[in-house]
Amino acid sequence: QVQLVESGGGLVQAGGSLRLSCAVSGATFSRYAMGWFRQAPGKTREFVAVISRSDDIIYYAVSVKGRFTISRDNAKNTVYLQMNSLKPEDTAVYYCAADFVATNYGYSQSPGSYDYWGQGTQVTVSS
Repeated sequence: QVQLVESGGGLVQAGGSLRLSCAVSGATFSRYAMGWFRQAPGKTREFVAVISRSDDIIYYAVSVKGRFTISRDNAKNTVYLQMNSLKPEDTAVYYCAADFVATNYGYSQSPGSYDYWGQGTQVTVSS
């Protein structure tokens, strides 16, 4: 079955950096757009970033644009989220998700479009 496993979360001071990884198995990774979402306590899950299956399209939430970078390595079946200049409001559980798309240009910012999800990794940013 398809599995997504996130890693790289942790506790960091404001202004610091973390790099999240999401390893995918059981699927043809290159046929999926990959997204990162996050959910803070008491809040709904929100879009963070998405990358199309061939890197042609990348989108970020306004709140992270210029600080976060999404990338993927199709040879390693892995998607990354480099997070710099972290703020306390970035504290959340971060989830990666896979969206089966028909073309190199398919992508979505809606959680409901995604077919598979990881278990999440906690990111805590202290002030």
